Amino acid sequence: MTILHREGNNEGVFYLEENGEALAEMVYKKEKGKMIIQHTEVDESLKGKNIGFQLVERGVDYAREAHLKIVPLCTFAKKVIERNKQFADLL
Repeated sequence: MTILHREGNNEGVFYLEENGEALAEMVYKKEKGKMIIQHTEVDESLKGKNIGFQLVERGVDYAREAHLKIVPLCTFAKKVIERNKQFADLL
């Protein structure tokens, strides 16, 4: 499964789709050197497949490449970032 990325007008989404239907997504906004993670959602059919973690990980990779700090308003993304020391430098 490949995590896709769509961005425009200082906002974007990392997502996973199947047959044209979004099954998982992590939505963010960008402002003044920050990536604000607003929401993460994964369809029930993907539970237990670590997709939520993969969405956050892809977002972290993107933030590093773009030299952005992360502000995780989404409680799921915040937990993932705080529990993984390799992500903590971006908070």
